[in-house]
Amino acid sequence: MIKSMITFAVLLIAAIATYFGLARVAPLQGTYWFLSLIFVLLGWALAWAIGWVVDAVLAATDAPIKISNFLVPALFGVTIIVAWEYYVKGSHIPLVLLPAPTQIGAKFINSLPILGADFVQTILRAVIPGWLMGCGAGFLAALLCDRIDFLRRGLLPLGNLVSALPIVGVAPILVMWFGFDWPSKAAMVVVMTFFPTLINTLAGLNASGHMERDLMKCYGANWLTTLVKLRLPAAMPFIFNALKINSTLAMIGAIVAEFFGTPIVGMGFRMSTEVGSQGLDMVWSEILVAAITGSTFYGVLTLSERAVTFWHPSYRK
Repeated sequence: MIKSMITFAVLLIAAIATYFGLARVAPLQGTYWFLSLIFVLLGWALAWAIGWVVDAVLAATDAPIKISNFLVPALFGVTIIVAWEYYVKGSHIPLVLLPAPTQIGAKFINSLPILGADFVQTILRAVIPGWLMGCGAGFLAALLCDRIDFLRRGLLPLGNLVSALPIVGVAPILVMWFGFDWPSKAAMVVVMTFFPTLINTLAGLNASGHMERDLMKCYGANWLTTLVKLRLPAAMPFIFNALKINSTLAMIGAIVAEFFGTPIVGMGFRMSTEVGSQGLDMVWSEILVAAITGSTFYGVLTLSERAVTFWHPSYRK
């Protein structure tokens, strides 16, 4: 406890000294960037020290572990945001380089109708349909590949090839094929999510051991019964890993695809046009929408995974 308090006090004093030092040097010069780097490192270390102190206090008071698991990460994030605010205000950094969190928040609130329209265009019309189609097609293809070895040997090398293709090369082609509206963005999401689902599902279907499969044969189970009652339940952790990975890949693919042609709405379109007009606060607002959406999407999948794979050893206490 005492050690953590001393560490926190030292880091706080160092951060305050660096903060006042930033106001005494000219921006965009060597000393300014050196102090900026020091302040960023100190801000991260200070956030870690606050979590350390709070965790030590909660442990000393025998508080429930759930409180610590929630409070420590929350304080870490709040400290980073506060340090970000003070850094921008203290160093007088231009808005076009880095807006403060309060500026981003004000722009976010004042632009809710625009952000809402962009959310509908990108997330509801492109990301979710593309994610469902890509993951569903990858899952069905994995079942076929598991049944037909020739198809497995043909699709897996193709999957490695497609996974290596750059987004910035594929997106313009899909825009030309499917048009400038949301279908081309959904197609980009399908391309990015199909093969991760295929590969992870195939790995999961092979996760069940030979002893379990031999036991099913002894019971006279056919391929479908073995698949439903043994192999698919064993593959669920792998399938959910693919779904969670694809939840972020889908957003990246749709947003990047909008840089190469879209109607005058969409998160990627807004980012590209606002960067050109130096509206970095709006760009960060779109990033905030993407971060909240992606985190919520990932969280829902995590809760679903816990409900489906409650039997997995990782959830045992």
